Amino acid sequence: MILGKVIGTVWATRKDENLVGATLQIVKHVDLDYKVKDQFVVAMNTVQAGVGDIVLVATGSSARQTAQTKNKPVDAVIMAVVDKLDVS
Repeated sequence: MILGKVIGTVWATRKDENLVGATLQIVKHVDLDYKVKDQFVVAMNTVQAGVGDIVLVATGSSARQTAQTKNKPVDAVIMAVVDKLDVS
């Protein structure tokens, strides 16, 4: 899983029919102090995350394990909005 921050939205009017209605978000990786890193991923948003939210992203075959992504051509999915991190 990736801890990240939603920084934007991808708009695609022409896309695979299995992605019609899906929201694609740009997520930059963050460290445990929420410092944004250079790496990013485009992920299907299944939890109504918005720009600025800290989220958990699943990638690879795990991205197709949610009800909304099953059998869809996705490689990354936003599956949780993070409320808080407890790090010692």
